[in-house]
Amino acid sequence: MKKMIFKPYIKKLSAILCAAVMAVSASSVTVFAVSEPQEETGLVTTIPNLETSVPQTEQTQAETAAPDETVTTTALPYNEPVTDGTSNEGLLEQFNINESSTTIDLILLITILSLAPSILVMLTCFTRIIISFSLLRNAMGVQQTPPNQVMIGLALFLTLFIMSPVLQEMNEVAYVPYKNGEYTSIEAVQAASVPLKEWMLKNTSNDSMDFFLGLTNTEISAETEEDFVKEVSFTLVVPAFILSELKIGFEIGFLLYIPFLVIDIIVSTLLMSMGMMMLPPTTVSIPFKLLLFILCDGWSLLIGSLVTGFNT
Repeated sequence: MKKMIFKPYIKKLSAILCAAVMAVSASSVTVFAVSEPQEETGLVTTIPNLETSVPQTEQTQAETAAPDETVTTTALPYNEPVTDGTSNEGLLEQFNINESSTTIDLILLITILSLAPSILVMLTCFTRIIISFSLLRNAMGVQQTPPNQVMIGLALFLTLFIMSPVLQEMNEVAYVPYKNGEYTSIEAVQAASVPLKEWMLKNTSNDSMDFFLGLTNTEISAETEEDFVKEVSFTLVVPAFILSELKIGFEIGFLLYIPFLVIDIIVSTLLMSMGMMMLPPTTVSIPFKLLLFILCDGWSLLIGSLVTGFNT
């Protein structure tokens, strides 16, 4: 009985559902309907650029160009490098390296400064002074007193003191004319070498000079000293002067060793006679050496002998 009552209602409900489904399907079909075709004015296609940092090339038609020609412009993400025009000159040409005389002077100055220690040691009285100070320190038995810095500094200022007349003459005959524009750099060097060569020849022993003249088989027939200075080469004077300075320096060292050697002999003999063989003789002799050197004012005697020993 209940089944017969609900049957017409079920039929009506199914009919309503079918109508709703058809309405929804009809609306969805209209969504995908194709629109009417528009006028054919040309298609514009835009291609998105995923990498924004990469510059794109835009092709535009210039107004003044031909119809078939296109002008391509490239937009750079950075500023164009600054150039100095269309000049292809290199770095040397821009700084006038090949045409500037001051550049050669600068190169010569740097060369002289790099060779300054060698020039100081070889061409001045520095060699004799520093050898004498070193042998004096070894003769006294004090290995680190005075220190090397003090000895080198004292030898340097003594060298400037002894060489001051020569340096003054070199300044007058070479540097002042060069500064005034009278000499070129080469002429100034040649003029400055003359006073230095004369001083070196005055302080070079005849044996050393004859030794190098014999090695080179050089014969110089000069009647006066001026002619000899002009004829002898600078490369021959320098080694002869260095050899002479070495000889004189070791002779001074030998004379310095004698009094200190006597003190060592006396002290060692006394210790042996007293049976104190295990006591080093230098431990006792060093105070007596220092006392002797102080009492006789050894530094003044040594420096005075060194200064007066050069022919200026």
